[in-house]
Amino acid sequence: MRTGIGLDFGTTNSSIAFARADQAPEAALFQAAGGPTTTYRSVLYFEPKAPGRSGPKAIESYLSGSENGRLIQSLKSFLASRLFTSTDVFGRPYSLEDLVTIILRDLKTGAESHFGPLSGPIVVGRPVRFANADTDEDGEFALRRLTRALEKAGIGPVVFEYEPVAAAYFYESTLDHDELIMIGDFGGGTSDFSLLRVGPSVRRSRERDVGILGYEGVAIAGDAFDARIVRNLVSPALGRDSEYRSFDKTLPMPAWVYGNLERWHYLSFLKSNKTLGMLRSIHGQSTEPQKISALLHVIEGDLGFYLHRSVQDTKALLSRKTEADFLFEDYELRVGSTVVRSEFEEWIGGELGRIRGCIDRLLSQTGVVGTEVDRVFLTGGSSLVPAVRQIFRERFGEGKISSGGEFTSVARGLALRALEEDMP
Repeated sequence: MRTGIGLDFGTTNSSIAFARADQAPEAALFQAAGGPTTTYRSVLYFEPKAPGRSGPKAIESYLSGSENGRLIQSLKSFLASRLFTSTDVFGRPYSLEDLVTIILRDLKTGAESHFGPLSGPIVVGRPVRFANADTDEDGEFALRRLTRALEKAGIGPVVFEYEPVAAAYFYESTLDHDELIMIGDFGGGTSDFSLLRVGPSVRRSRERDVGILGYEGVAIAGDAFDARIVRNLVSPALGRDSEYRSFDKTLPMPAWVYGNLERWHYLSFLKSNKTLGMLRSIHGQSTEPQKISALLHVIEGDLGFYLHRSVQDTKALLSRKTEADFLFEDYELRVGSTVVRSEFEEWIGGELGRIRGCIDRLLSQTGVVGTEVDRVFLTGGSSLVPAVRQIFRERFGEGKISSGGEFTSVARGLALRALEEDMP
């Protein structure tokens, strides 16, 4: 029986799915402390004199490990960055491809323990616009790096497919009629959109591209929303608006430190001797030394994951309620506040505007009017944010919005897409 494999390497979570002809695609299960999970965290954890670990094992090691460990996250968001070539981890240099390879290799091993050898065609998802990709050349550069990592991980041969198109395959598998659909795929680093014609008649077509009307994407998604929560709730408690004395001058705290703090996956890069030395020197001259002490504690303790978890919990609550309590604490630090949904929506107003603009560009480029779209299918964690869903309600109507499989629909769609590949 013909089979297909789909691999969704995500900024925050990854997944692999397996499809057989005439059967619903199945997502691989990965072992974790809390029980089997279909989502594999795209993280690495290193300790001195120990091999790097990824996924659930990385999180478990990080939570039980010492402050000497290093957690590395959101590597997908660096693929298009020519500035990130390598990083030193306990005296050993790792290229970006090396780090991604570790995750992909462990992801493959975990999936094979569930499905057996991944011998079928493998279709790998890619965003329409990679994070940090300012040009098409940057996007191709990111794709080449991802390709090298896949090869080094022993995954292949592969075909790349746009992630929103994969989500369309997943949605289409449930249809018994043709539709014109808008797909919105919200990841950790990018939001991607596509307009497609789907349904039985398109499935029967031998040239699937005839159903694809257009793609668009913007490097804004869950991480950008998280950053606004950190900026407004956490950074002030860690000295963002404070000052320090340098000789006869009074200077503001360096903004770039808090820029890295907002991008929680950058936090480990602040844990360098040079940066820590600078902050310790500032601490002694600060107008609010207790806040700088708290900042040093967060960096030295590599608390980015805990910060991210607190932010995610608050964001999820605000998707269900009109207000939520934010709490980030450990034995030396406590930052707490009540957040009203309208405040959060005001904080992310700029990001919401760029998402609106991206959708409007896609409609303009394809010549499609919102009323012509039969269905809007939204996937990815940030698709649950009410202000995001409102954008689609305004343009397409309340009754057209649907969602599902927020964390595995792309992988399942990629597996269905793989069934169409004629590969050796």
